[in-house]
Amino acid sequence: MEHGEQHITVVDENGNEQLCEVLFTFESEEFGKSYVLYYPVGADEDDNEDIEIHASSFVPNESDEGGDLEPVETDEEWDMIEEMLNTFLAEEEEQ
Repeated sequence: MEHGEQHITVVDENGNEQLCEVLFTFESEEFGKSYVLYYPVGADEDDNEDIEIHASSFVPNESDEGGDLEPVETDEEWDMIEEMLNTFLAEEEEQ
């Protein structure tokens, strides 16, 4: 996955593939990682339901084609991701 890519395919623990839309990506100097926030394609079409947004750290392949999503490991990382998401959503509301 490259920064700016719009869709990713996420494979769950059962091997099921799900196409997801990238909300945004960012890098953290504090944790030395890149992060991606994403949600299942089509989830934003139902105005009556909240969208479940997923977050993962992202490790690119050496070939720059694709990479691996890794789980967020610490509460400190989750706090930072939540702060970034809140800032992103506040900026979206202003537009």
